Amino acid sequence: MNLKDYAGISEQSDIRAIEAMAAKLAGRTILHVNSTAVGGGVAELLSRMVPLMNGLGLNARWEVIRGTKAFFEVTKGLHNALQGKGKQITKRMWDIYESVNGRNMDRMNLDADYVIIHDPQPALLVGKKKSGNWIWRCHIDISAPDRVVWHFLKGHIEKYDAAIFSVSSFAQSVSIPQYMMHPSIDPLSDKNVELSETEIAEVFNRFNIPMDKPILLQVSRFDPFKDPLGVIDAYRLVKKYHNCRLVLAGGAASDDPEGARVLKDVLEKAGNDPDIHVLLLPPFSDKEINALQRGAAIVLQKSVREGFGLVVAESLWKGKPVIGGNVGGIPLQVIEGVTGFLVNSNEGTAYRIRQLLVNPEMARKMGAAGREHVRMNFLITKDIKSYLALCLAMEKKGESVIYL
Repeated sequence: MNLKDYAGISEQSDIRAIEAMAAKLAGRTILHVNSTAVGGGVAELLSRMVPLMNGLGLNARWEVIRGTKAFFEVTKGLHNALQGKGKQITKRMWDIYESVNGRNMDRMNLDADYVIIHDPQPALLVGKKKSGNWIWRCHIDISAPDRVVWHFLKGHIEKYDAAIFSVSSFAQSVSIPQYMMHPSIDPLSDKNVELSETEIAEVFNRFNIPMDKPILLQVSRFDPFKDPLGVIDAYRLVKKYHNCRLVLAGGAASDDPEGARVLKDVLEKAGNDPDIHVLLLPPFSDKEINALQRGAAIVLQKSVREGFGLVVAESLWKGKPVIGGNVGGIPLQVIEGVTGFLVNSNEGTAYRIRQLLVNPEMARKMGAAGREHVRMNFLITKDIKSYLALCLAMEKKGESVIYL
C-alpha cells in the first residue's frame, strides 16, 4: 500500500500535506489499540491505515486486547449505557472490566510516542501510561450518556493527553483537549474498489437474491441501535405500493455478544416473506458487501444511535442515495435532499423510499453528489492527514477544542 496509489482519487493538496507532515514525524512510533481484529469499522480502518502509516516512514503498529465472554458482555453494556440506553453496571461488572484491562496492561507493550486507544473497551490501559502522548478516540455517540457510567469513565479519560470524537455534539466536559475527526473509508479496499456488473451479479446469485426488482439494502451489525426491525416495518409500508426486495446484511464481531439475540428477532419478524433476505456474513466479506451496495437501488441506515456510520460513506461512494436516521454522524454524510434523506420514523422512511423509487433520476443525482461529498471529506487520506496534524499539534498547547 502506497500513498501514491491515491493520486487522482484524493485531493492532491491532502497528499502533499501528508508527505510534508510525515517527513517531520519520520521514525516516530504510533500504537493503535482496539478490542477486535475483525468486525466493525475500527478494525477495518486500522487494517488499512497502519500499513499506509508505515509506508510513510512512521513506525506504526496495531494491538488488540484479549477479553473473556463476560468482559465483552460488560463492555457491550457500557457501550449501550454511553449511547443513552441505561443499564445498571454492578460492582462485579466493574471488577471484570478493570481486571481484564489490568491483565492486558501486563502483557502488552504500550511504549510509543503516540498511543491511540479506541473506544471504551481498552480505555483503562491508560493506567500504564509512563511516557508518550496518549489519545482516547471515541467512535460511539456519547452525546447523552448514562451519567453514572460516564462519571466513572471520565475519571480515566482525563488521564489521557487528549480525546477524539467523530462529531462535535459528542464532546463532553473534560479537562483535556478535545479534537474532532471524522472516520473514513479506503476507496482502494476490497469493500470499495470498482466491480464489474458480472462480479456484482455473481454475488447476488450466490446469495440467491434475484435482481428482478428494486433492492433496498441495510448493511450493519445486528444491533438494536441500527433498528433492523424498524427497517422491516418501513419496507412493509412500501411493499403495499411498490414491488421491491429488502436485504438485511450484517456480520458478527467478537466484542458484540448481543448480535445473536438481535438476529433471532430479525429472522422472526421477517417470517416467510420471500422478498426479505437476511444475511449473516462471515468475516472478510468485503467483496460481498461491495457488490450488495452496488446492486442496491436505495441504501438504508435507519440508526437510532450512531457514532458515525461508515456504511453510509461506503454506499455514497458507490453512487447510491442513502436514507438514514437523523442521528450521530449520519447528517454529516447525508445532506438532506442532496445526497439522500434523513428520517426519524418508520413512516418517514417509507415515504422517502417511495419518493426515490418513483423518481430514479433524483436517485441518480443524489448518488453522484454523494460520491463527490465522500471524496472531498471521508477518504482515508483525509483521516491520515488529521492524525498526523494531531501528532504535531500535541507538541504545542492549543485550544481546548480543535477541528481537524
